[in-house]
Parts: sequence; structure tokens; C-alpha cells
Amino acid sequence: MRPEGYDYETHSRLAGPLTEPDPATAYQVRYRSLLAQEPHRVRAVALMVTAPLLSGVLMVYLIWPTHWTEREGGARWLVAFDTVMLVSIGLIALFMLVNVASIAHATLVARDPVPVVAELGTRVAFVTTYVPGKEPLSMLRATLEGAVRLRHRGPLDIWLLDEGDDPSARRLCRELGVRHFSRLGVPEWNRKKGVHKARTKHGNYNAWLAMHGDDYDFFASVDTDHVPLANFLERMLGFFRDPDVAFVVGPQVYGNYDSAVTKAAESQQFLFHALIQRAGNHYHAPMFVGTNNAVRITALKQVGGLYDSITEDMATGFELHRGRNPQTGRYWRSVYTPDVLAVGEGPESWTDFFTQQLRWSRGTYETILRQYGKALFRVPPGRLLSYTLMLVYYPMTAINWLLGILSCVLFLWLGASGTQVSSSLWLMLYSDAAACQIGLYLWNRRHNVSPHEPEGSGGVAGMVMSALCAPVYLKSLGSAVLRTSGRFVVTPKGGQISADRLMTFRLHLFWAVVLTASLAASVYFGHTHAAMRTWAVLALVISLAPVAVWAVTTLRGRRDAARILPRPVDDGPEQTEPALATTTGGN
Repeated sequence: MRPEGYDYETHSRLAGPLTEPDPATAYQVRYRSLLAQEPHRVRAVALMVTAPLLSGVLMVYLIWPTHWTEREGGARWLVAFDTVMLVSIGLIALFMLVNVASIAHATLVARDPVPVVAELGTRVAFVTTYVPGKEPLSMLRATLEGAVRLRHRGPLDIWLLDEGDDPSARRLCRELGVRHFSRLGVPEWNRKKGVHKARTKHGNYNAWLAMHGDDYDFFASVDTDHVPLANFLERMLGFFRDPDVAFVVGPQVYGNYDSAVTKAAESQQFLFHALIQRAGNHYHAPMFVGTNNAVRITALKQVGGLYDSITEDMATGFELHRGRNPQTGRYWRSVYTPDVLAVGEGPESWTDFFTQQLRWSRGTYETILRQYGKALFRVPPGRLLSYTLMLVYYPMTAINWLLGILSCVLFLWLGASGTQVSSSLWLMLYSDAAACQIGLYLWNRRHNVSPHEPEGSGGVAGMVMSALCAPVYLKSLGSAVLRTSGRFVVTPKGGQISADRLMTFRLHLFWAVVLTASLAASVYFGHTHAAMRTWAVLALVISLAPVAVWAVTTLRGRRDAARILPRPVDDGPEQTEPALATTTGGN
């Protein structure tokens, strides 16, 4: 869970030293701008301006009216497909512009909170959950042993919310002095839907809130696969001196940092934890992350507890940010600290990684469909902007993938073309815009919060991993639009790994077949525009990359396993048993 060789102590204090609040004034959370602390911020400003500008120029160039395809006397169906192509190309360019503008905006406003000493005597519960049979008891032990070492200047109880009322978990709690709670067998806490939905994380927490929530001022929590550091409460609880702070969250890092999938999965989260959440601090509205957090119980109970969603953390945070503190009349706020205060486990196989991404994206779509409309004109514009830029990532990535494939198919098979532009000029503009976007990404790598990634690393694996997820996000979007059921799946933990098979990559292989057939058709029909073929080849590489990585790592693993198999002991040349000698005597 916490491998040796990584400096967790330093990374648990990234926000700076603890300070004492000014007793002469009412406390409100103070922040430090990341950009203001940079000695070479002129370079960042240049990238922040140039990257969106070039993306905008590319979009305008592609959809400029004089570049539209005109077919005199052409077939109606082909003219219709030309229009589809034009709209698709325009949307793809627009999504690229929104994405780079979002990163530039986050770079401009990102900030860290100034840590303060926690208030003396607050009543705190530290909570984690357990699903018997899904989560190993050894992993639970590591989490609870970390929890009992927490430091707090006031009443502190450690709680285990046991979904199955497991006897082994009870014995472990007695051994460590941890309080045990289970909702098993209580009908009103095990319903088919709602805040007390059975076999869900939010239902488990809400049952505990109903029974014991009023006994505490705050609760802090981690997922079962996260081991909290001893200073977890010291670094989080001080921000609750501000009466409008509803919750505090920290970054997620993976302690099982050994497999290629786990390393790339942590790198993929770089932008969110190092930049987007810090930008949320500017609007007092970073997203609620369930892996490690601290929550004001009165604020949570005001919105009815954790929200009924496949991603209950995001949905609950959204509800809190729509509400106001009845004591001050101001909107509830949240704080993101870059301090790494818990070390968890990440997916180790492609199966588990895709399952995780499917769940996260589906939860985002549900928030958009069920909750986003309620926030329009009801929250401050800056807060709405912050949430909008966070929420559009998954749908934009999914739709961008679909439109890109659609454009390739329409041109390579049918010759449809929404716009007529120079291949060389398109390539120049696109490469310049992409280079500036990558440059802005690399500049922000200096703000990385991961204790595992080497200092100065470029995060290429994370960028690639994000691209590989596009087909998964598209499938999730289709399920959300069609309203098919989405269920919470516990990611295998504690060394339990879902085995990868060829069918794990069925989505990617499907798109690979479509693209390969389209490229072959372009040769047959003579549809050879360089831009469209380049686009198709890049999409094909993305589709086949996870399959190739899996195949290579599997073969390498088998070869390494064969090398360490015990060999039979060599006792030298085989010795034949000597024949018995006989003598023949004469008479």
C-alpha cells in the first residue's frame, strides 16, 4: 500500500506549513496563486494565449464559408453527407478549442489553500467501509491500522461501516479499538433506490449518518484501499474554521505503483489533481472526491446525505455547491488541498481500468442529465463555469471520437468532404495548435502532486491513456442516453486483479476493424486526402495500442516466469548399473 522509496512525508505538506489564523478577524480560507509564484510565468502566459488562439484560427480556417464543398449537380445523398462532414469537422475543432481554453483558464486561476491549525476540541469520526468477499481483510487491516495512528486534538472515533456484518471484521475492530457499524438486516436502510439503496457506498454511509451522524461535527473518510497518513486530520480539519466550508478533499495516488497500467492510470489523473481541482479553489468549488476527504456533517445532512448515484461523490458535491449555509446565507464552499494524505490502490489490469473509467464517465453523464439543469441561474457564474468545464470532458471526448470516426468513414468510403482546404496548410495549423497545447500541458507538469512519477517526467503515458479511453467514454455515453442501468462495481483490490482477455478490448477492436476497412476502401476508391488518412491512421493506432501493450506485457510475463521455473538437478552423466561378472572355470 505504501511502498518504500517514495517521499510521502514531503508530499503530505505540498500546501506549505501549518499556520495560526488571525484571532482578530473572522477566519476565511486564504489562497496562494500558483502562477504568481512562478519566476518564469511570462512563458506560461504566452502559452495560455497562443494555444487557444491557434486552436481558434484552425477552427475558423476549417469552417470558413469559402472552403465549404460545393457540388454542382451532385447527388443529394452526397451533398447531405458533405453537410454532415462540415458539422463534424466544426464540432471537432470547437471541442479542441474548449479543451485547450479550459487548461489555459485553469493555469491562470489555479491556487493552493494556506493550511491552518485545526480548531481544538472538535468531535470527529474517521470512517471507512468494507464489503466482505470483495475486499480482502488484510487490506482492511492496513487501512484501520493507519486510521488508529491519526492525530487530532479532540474526541476522535474510528468507524468501520461493514456492509455484511462480517465476524472477522468485528474481531479486527475489537483488536484495534475501532467502532463497528452494519446496516445488514435493517429494511429501511436497504431499499431498492434512493439515499438508502442497498449494496451501495452511499447507502452505507447514509445509514451511519442517520444513526450516529449527530454525535460528531465532522467525519473524515477514505476508501477501503487507502491508508491515511498520520497527519491526515491535522492538514484537513483546519479549513473548517471557515463556517462556509462544507468539505475538504485531497488528491488520489496509487501505492501499488508497479504495473504499467497502474502507472499510466495515475499519470492520467495529473491534470485533474494538479490543475483542475486547484482551479476549482478559485471559485470555492473543487469537486468532491470520495477516496479521501473530510465533511461537515450539518452541511451533508442539509442536502439529505450522500446522493444516490453511481458516482455519489461528484453528485453530492454538486448538490452541496448549489446550497447555502443557513447561518451565514452564503453558498457552501469546498477546499482542495494538494497534500497527499492517503495512499491507495489503482487498477492493475486493463479490465479493471476500463471498468473504473466506465463508471466515472457514467456518473458524470448522470450528473449532467439529472442535476446540471438545476444549477443554471441558481449558482454564481464562476462556479457554474468551473463545473461546466469539468463536466464536459467526458462527453466531449466521446463525441469527438464518434465524429472523427464518422468523418473518416464518410470520406474514405464515399468521398464526402465538408470542406476543401490545403493539406499542407491544415497540417501546419493543426501541428502548431497541438504543439502549443502539449507545451501548456508540459509546463504545468511542475505542479504535479504525485510522489511516484519522477520529477521532470513529461506525463506522456497519461496523455496516451486519456486518448485510449475515448471508445469507453462513448460506450458509457450511449448507455446514459439510452437510460440503460448503470451499477456500481467494486474495483478489485488488495492484490485481486481481473484477468485480461482479448474480449477486454472488444470496443477497441471493433473500431480498429471499421478504420482498417475504411483505409482499404480509400485505396480502392481513390479517396486519398492526406488529412483524412492521417486522422484514420491515428485513430487506428489508438484502437490497437492497448491490445498491443497487453500482448507484449503478457508475452514478457510468460517469458520471465519461464526463466524462474526450477530446473531439474544435474547429477552428471547417467551411470549404468555394472553387470555381474561371471567366470567360467575349466575342468
